[in-house]
Amino acid sequence: MIALRSFVFWVLISASTIVFGTGFVLSILLPLRARFWLLRCWRASFNLFARGILGLRVKVLGRENIPEKPTLVLAKHESAWETVGLQDIFIPAVFVMKKELLRVPFFGWGLYALNMIAIDRGAGRAALRQMLEQGLQRLRAGIWIIVFPEGTRVPPGETVRYKSGAAYFAMKSGMAVVPVAHNAADVWPKKSLRIRPGLITVSVGPPIATEGLKDAEVNRAVETWIEGEMRQIAPWRYTWENTETRMNLSKPHA
Repeated sequence: MIALRSFVFWVLISASTIVFGTGFVLSILLPLRARFWLLRCWRASFNLFARGILGLRVKVLGRENIPEKPTLVLAKHESAWETVGLQDIFIPAVFVMKKELLRVPFFGWGLYALNMIAIDRGAGRAALRQMLEQGLQRLRAGIWIIVFPEGTRVPPGETVRYKSGAAYFAMKSGMAVVPVAHNAADVWPKKSLRIRPGLITVSVGPPIATEGLKDAEVNRAVETWIEGEMRQIAPWRYTWENTETRMNLSKPHA
């Protein structure tokens, strides 16, 4: 049954993406607000299919921590769900992503039309400057910026060192950062087309002030909150940890 539901979902969402991707191309000359409205329509179809066909439900904790004005969001990355689902929590939002995604037919066209922050991850410092320049433009326009500091999707229960790009942006801009944890991979595994029914819990943490901090300090504060919160919303993933391991996770990186 899971395989059948997943198949039907992917057929419908692919058709929806083709239709809306074409619409994004045709709307490129319209104001950005109109393009974000089109995105909300696509997300509505995504959510309808996810609930009705896949049986996915979403619970959001910590809504009271969301600032009134858009800022930088640093989120856990472990599935494809959060690239859509987080946009229903932070509205409107753009992602910092690798520029290669813009070449994907229909899907990439929509990303381009929505002014996503596409960077060349191999460009080093130039990529950081590009992210800072474009990010400040989006924030001034009243748009949230969502970054996945792990840099790639990480399997449930595993941890990797967070990359410094988002922390550098936060430090240079002086913006507070909002950490976000979630357990989407419990139902929507990485690199799998089989999606299980179930509940996705998203936890939004209190904003972390960055003024006066170094980027490494910002990074450590975000990582500590997200990884600690993951052990609260998905404790079954970390049963392998003993007391010594938990103590080591709380220590600064060398």
